[in-house]
Amino acid sequence: MHTVKLLTNLVEHHQVLAYGLIFVGLIFEGEFVLISTGILAHLGALNFWFALCFIYAGGACKTMLGYYIGRLINNKFHNKKILRYLEKRVFDIMPNFKEKPFWSIFISKFIMGINHIVIIFSGYEKIKFKKYLKAEGFSTLIWAPLLLSLGYFFSYTALNVSREIWRFSLIILVLVLAFIIIDKFIGWLYLIFQEFYDKKDDDIQEE
Repeated sequence: MHTVKLLTNLVEHHQVLAYGLIFVGLIFEGEFVLISTGILAHLGALNFWFALCFIYAGGACKTMLGYYIGRLINNKFHNKKILRYLEKRVFDIMPNFKEKPFWSIFISKFIMGINHIVIIFSGYEKIKFKKYLKAEGFSTLIWAPLLLSLGYFFSYTALNVSREIWRFSLIILVLVLAFIIIDKFIGWLYLIFQEFYDKKDDDIQEE
C-alpha cells in the first residue's frame, strides 16, 4: 500500500522542477497550481515561503505579459470578431469595467476563469498601467496566500481520513470539485448583484 510519503519523496527529489512548474503554472493558470502547492507544502515536500516567492514572481510575469499582449492585440487586430467576443464576455461579467476598472480587475482575480481575460482586456482597453498594476498587485497579495491556505486545509482534511495515496487523492479531488462549485456560485451571485445594482442606478437616473 502506497502512502502520501511516496508523493512527498517524489517532489522532494525534484524540487527544482517543482518550483519551476509553479512559476510557469502561475502564468498560464492559477487556482489549481496554488491549491496543489499548498497541499505539497503541508505535506512537507515544499517550503511554504520559498514557494510563495515563486508564486509572486509567476504572478508578476503574468500581470505584465497579459497587459502587453492586450496592448499588442489592440494595435494589430483592433476590429477582429474574437475581440468583440472577448469584449462581450468581460462586459457580461464586469459591466462596470470602464467606469470602475480598478475594482473590476481586483474582483476578477477571485472569479475562476475570468482573470486571464480581464488582464488581457485591460491592456486592450489601455487602462492606466499604474491603476492596473495596483489592482493586480493588491488582489494577488490576498489571493495567493488564501488559496495556499486552502490547499493546506484540503491536505489536513484528507490526511485525517487516510494516508493511503489513492484515498488521499480522491478526497482532495472531491474538495477541489466542491471549491469549483462554490466559486461558480459566488460568481453567479456577483452577476445577480451587478444586475440589481445597475437596475437600481437606472431607476434613480429616471427619477
